[in-house]
Amino acid sequence: MKTNFYLGEEINILGLDWARIRFVENNGMAWGVEFGGKIGKLFLTLFRLVAITGIAYWLYATVKEKGHQLLVFAIALIFAGALGNIIDSVLYGAIFDYSSPNQIATLFAEKPYGTLFHGRVVDMFYFPFIENGTFPSWIPFVGGKTFTFFNAIFNVADFAISCGVGILLVFNKRVALLSNTF
Repeated sequence: MKTNFYLGEEINILGLDWARIRFVENNGMAWGVEFGGKIGKLFLTLFRLVAITGIAYWLYATVKEKGHQLLVFAIALIFAGALGNIIDSVLYGAIFDYSSPNQIATLFAEKPYGTLFHGRVVDMFYFPFIENGTFPSWIPFVGGKTFTFFNAIFNVADFAISCGVGILLVFNKRVALLSNTF
């Protein structure tokens, strides 16, 4: 994305208006939430590194204990997604220059846009199923206002984490029962 798209550039997937690839960069957490400027970004990245260490241990222990394959798969998805976002967050600031609507980023740039631990996460999947919809006027507080249904822009790593967590939520009792039988 960074070396082929301008920031904000988008294309439709298979000609569908509600399925798009749109290049955005995310400074913070999910949905672009940020806190504390550079110190907050550093704290978030360090927290991610601690969290992925815990997830790696969880995955290792589950495999070692011969946990159910579905549990191993779910944890592996969460681990892989977290690792992908950490790579962006830790490295991208130190190896890419700025992306902008007028400039495509350069890998291994002479003047990177940031430093280690201060990179931006790249997001690209956008599925606005309803764009510029209008709430009915009778709904308090939001009546008559426009909205987009599913306006989140996410990446493969976010999708992997969401699928892993979804598997754990949907199949938690089954996985727990089957894991205890080994």
